[in-house]
Amino acid sequence: MQYFVQQLINGLTLGSIYGLIAIGYTMVYGIIGMINFAHGDIFMVGAFAALIVFLILGALFYSVPVVIALLVMMIVAMLLTSLYNWTIEKLAYRPLRGSFRLAPLITAIGMSIVLSNFVQVSQGPRNKPVPPMVSKVYNIEGISVSLKQIIIVLVTIVLLALFWYLVNKTSLGRAQRACEQDRKMAALLGIDVDRTISITFIMGAALAAVAGTLFLMYYGVVVFSDGFTPGVKAFTAAVLGGIGSLPGAVLGGLMIGFIESMWSAYFSIDYKDVAAFSILAIVLIFLPSGILGRPEVEKV
Repeated sequence: MQYFVQQLINGLTLGSIYGLIAIGYTMVYGIIGMINFAHGDIFMVGAFAALIVFLILGALFYSVPVVIALLVMMIVAMLLTSLYNWTIEKLAYRPLRGSFRLAPLITAIGMSIVLSNFVQVSQGPRNKPVPPMVSKVYNIEGISVSLKQIIIVLVTIVLLALFWYLVNKTSLGRAQRACEQDRKMAALLGIDVDRTISITFIMGAALAAVAGTLFLMYYGVVVFSDGFTPGVKAFTAAVLGGIGSLPGAVLGGLMIGFIESMWSAYFSIDYKDVAAFSILAIVLIFLPSGILGRPEVEKV
């Protein structure tokens, strides 16, 4: 029983990171119906930005409190990734918004390759390890819960609540929901559609940066190819939970995390990805719109 609970905690931690990345996918898709496949690499850029800030802080200040260091790392990573995503949306996606549906998808894949290769050239192809930032571990009746796991779960809960409130209770959220329903009508009603979409990309990038910082803190290593696998799994989580739903994105991330953790614990770790994607296929056969997604109604 202790082993099972331990794997639940590990799955909760991993799923929280996937959920934070998945929110960016689901927000962009909800408004413009586009899958931003560069989002996983934005997450990776956020992790590298946090790494660089960590090294600078260590070089300039020998003893920085961990809380302050993590906050500075998150803020700088959020600013940098927001700038990247805003630039990508404005230069690569916006001109193709009225084009045929495959054009933005191909462009997103191209931007993913550009970001990955840019980081590979600028930072090198080797793994970049960092010393443990948070090492405290609590033992509760034979179950180990690290402080960094608690931080990841708490940050995910706070950000999900904050963004849910932002989308459902603020004027920006109303503008986003209006653009999601009908961009042309929203523009006729005085909503700046381009500005709303740009802000949505910035919000998604900020969440990806937070996830990248937490990923670096949890695993203690990052490499230029880290954007692909977590990005694909986060996209899977968004689809599984119901793309377009913020709670669904986090729920899907938690499910993927639990599946991976349990499969690695009780079966072969080599097939954990196969198990996660197989569950996705099974769920979508019976729930094509995902667990919390709303079926699309085509107006005639």
